[in-house]
Formats: sequence, structure tokens, C-alpha cells
Amino acid sequence: MHDHPADLDQYEWPTCVTPRCERRLWVTETGRWACRPCEDVTAARIAELSALFRQLDTTAALMKGASRIGAGGSGSRTAPIPPRLDVLNLVGPGGVAARLSAIEDAWRQALGWTVAPWRGSPAQAVPELAAFLTNNLLWACNSYEEIGQDIDDLRKLHSECTALVNDERRPGRVQIGACPARLDTGICAAPLTASAASHRVRCGTCGTRWETLGEWRELRAAQEQVLADAAGVAA
Repeated sequence: MHDHPADLDQYEWPTCVTPRCERRLWVTETGRWACRPCEDVTAARIAELSALFRQLDTTAALMKGASRIGAGGSGSRTAPIPPRLDVLNLVGPGGVAARLSAIEDAWRQALGWTVAPWRGSPAQAVPELAAFLTNNLLWACNSYEEIGQDIDDLRKLHSECTALVNDERRPGRVQIGACPARLDTGICAAPLTASAASHRVRCGTCGTRWETLGEWRELRAAQEQVLADAAGVAA
């Protein structure tokens, strides 16, 4: 049996710096900070972020409009259509775009490149940011010591977006007040519900439909008018 040098006995095989991975690097990965499987998974997540953002942004635009409609007068007994604050937090200025931009800025600083250009609104910026990260991911996995934390942050961001999009595909329903349709017998007054995944509302009793954002405004205005008329009669 051959004796092993002391330095070989104490040698620690390099591992992937990504949290939740930390597996030993292959011989062909010598010199890298993150392993190739982590790089591949991260590239796929980045590629999906733009589409996930578009789905969330559409939902957020709908819910923000509905929230303003429900603002109405003070003391209204009609519950406003609730905004999805978790969605708005991701599509707003401090959401997906800001979190991707922070990674881009750190990479640019490490590369000695100029500050990132202004990319416009979050909707405009997210595809550009995703393209930058995709184009420079190989460099980061090879040469950027902090890449492990960025990979983990991208994993969390992708997970948050995916969870919300999946929730929107199987949404719950919320009460949005009574149907204000005027029938021959009077106001319908059947309870209405809405889904965060669709802008369509249909009364199950009289069949009246509201199918566009403009018609949502008409719905809320009609509900407020019915309440105002009822208050006037009571007075």
C-alpha cells in the first residue's frame, strides 16, 4: 500500500456553491462555481420568467381596475373586488423587474461593464433583463463567486410567479355584490361572484353579463346607484 501525502488526505473536493445543491463538481467542471445541472435548470427558469410575468401582469391590470371601480363612495355596503396584492407586488416597480435588475447590476459591476441602460416599464424591462441573464449565465457559473445566491434568488422568484399563475388557473371566487339588472319585476338583486382568472361576470339568476373592463365599471356604477336609490327611499 502506498502512503498518501498529507495534503491529499486533507484535500476537499470543490462543490457547487448553489444552496440546496452543494454537490461535488465533476472533473470537467474544474474551476466553476456552479455545476452544470444548476446552470441548465436556471437557464430554463429564466426563459420562463417573461411568459409568467405576462400572465401575472394581465391579471394585475384587471384587478387594479376592478379595485378602483370598487372605491366608490364612503360607507358603501358593496364589497370592492379585492386586488391581488401578491400579484401586484411582482409586476410592479419593486417586483420581478427590480429583482432581475439587481442581479444584472451585480454582474455588470463584476465584469467592469457600464451601468445597465434604462429599460422602461417592468413589462418592457423583464424580457430584456431575462435576455441579459441568459447571455451571461455561463460566465457567472464559471467566474462569479456569488452566483450561488443569484441562482437561489432566481429559483425563488420563478417559484413565486409559478405559484401565482397556477392559482389563477384554478381560482376561487369572491362575492362582488348584488346584481343591479332592472327586470320587469324590479331589481334582480341576486348575489354576483367574480374570479381572478376572468373578467367575465354572469348573473346566474337573470343571465345578465358583464364581459369587459368597461362593463365592470358599468356594473359597479349600477350597483352604487341601486344602493343610492334604496337609501333615498328609506330616507
